[in-house]
Amino acid sequence: MNRIDIETIINNGENEQTEFKCSFQKEAIESIVAFANTNGGMLVIGIDDNKKVIGVSINDESIQNWLNNIKQSTTPAVIPDIHDLTLKNKKILIIDVKEYPIKPVSYKGRYYKRVKNSNHLMTPVEISDMHLKVLNLSWDAYEYPGETIDALDNAKIQNFLKTVNEIGRFSINEDPITILEKLKLIKESKPTIASMLLFAKEPLRMNIRVGRFKDDITIIDDRQITDTLFEAVEETMKFIKTYMMVAYEFHGDIQRVEKWDYPINALIEAILNAVVHRNYAEPSDIQIKIYDNKIVIASPGKLYGDMTIEKLQEKNYQSSLRNKLIAEAFYLTGNIEKYGSGFIRIEDELKDYPENSYEFKEIANAMQITFYKNQKREKINEGVNEGVNEGVNEGVNEGVNKLYSLIKNCPNKKTPFFSEELDSSPKNIERWIKQLKSEGKIEFKGAPKTGGYFIK
Repeated sequence: MNRIDIETIINNGENEQTEFKCSFQKEAIESIVAFANTNGGMLVIGIDDNKKVIGVSINDESIQNWLNNIKQSTTPAVIPDIHDLTLKNKKILIIDVKEYPIKPVSYKGRYYKRVKNSNHLMTPVEISDMHLKVLNLSWDAYEYPGETIDALDNAKIQNFLKTVNEIGRFSINEDPITILEKLKLIKESKPTIASMLLFAKEPLRMNIRVGRFKDDITIIDDRQITDTLFEAVEETMKFIKTYMMVAYEFHGDIQRVEKWDYPINALIEAILNAVVHRNYAEPSDIQIKIYDNKIVIASPGKLYGDMTIEKLQEKNYQSSLRNKLIAEAFYLTGNIEKYGSGFIRIEDELKDYPENSYEFKEIANAMQITFYKNQKREKINEGVNEGVNEGVNEGVNEGVNKLYSLIKNCPNKKTPFFSEELDSSPKNIERWIKQLKSEGKIEFKGAPKTGGYFIK
């Protein structure tokens, strides 16, 4: 990498694959781990948050010491490429990190991932999902503990195989158990988690809660649907239809055409997406709320693997499957046409409903899709942006206030201490410190290594 390349990178600022640090501390290794767990990236030492070149004092021995520190404190051991470069008569250090083939990587037992321009501590579920994905395993492919194939409903299996035969996506000419073994729904004569979710005589308690709401606190009707997955989808759609209006249109011939409040096929796609891609390791239910002017569908589990909201919006992505066997079963029965294309089909269905729209987002530890009736997209975006801006401002102000109180009660501390105490990223802490300094509320006293922040 030459001087022009690195100047371009610095001018572009921090992002998902670029991070600047003034010096090499533990936050630098956290960034290295986050890059290794995501898509790789570059850590530039000797650049501050304002993209100013401040330089760093280095020699061959210090570089080797840093490499040893990275190697010894990461599991599996990460050994990045490190080289120095002179920029504006100052030395900077470039640490190039490749995406690690065996993930997740930890730093002293803590796992980080890269999201936009900051590092985030991974949850236990995210750690487990990443481990399974790297091993090319699927959670639903594991044997269901304590059960035999006698726990499966033969009539449901027969109906599944009949539908698969009619669709023609899989050739069936053997007995049902052999077929389920070929589809990996039965493993060593025992049912997998997927087969129990699909065919159990006694359905697992993976509920769908669906209700009719007048407002957020007034419930008109409520139902808990506890059934195997194919049947649960069907029962859910029946309930939703009971609270939808339908009109009849004539297009020049005798037969009338039904026109529902929302495109039925789009709703089915959304429910299938919630059922097929939900995180079944989470105890929460799928929740569906029907209001006068919208339908909200929330499914436990965030987007899986490397998928992001931005990639979904671009419509040019490779689908990652959390539940491979369940997805395969719904594909073979014709319920889903192509992995990862559900949102494209939802938008196609909405073309005949120009006054309706939908919104897809992550909330807490779930994915939520909302269908709006008689509301143009522009109006929705105005409300969403306003809400987001308010939420961001409130979140920033709350963080700044907490940091101010912490400095007041615990003076002479620095960013790593504040980050741990407030359970926030070092990048957030640095931004809050910058705001408090600009407001004249705090100051740094003492030497860089031994000093800390104090209230003015």
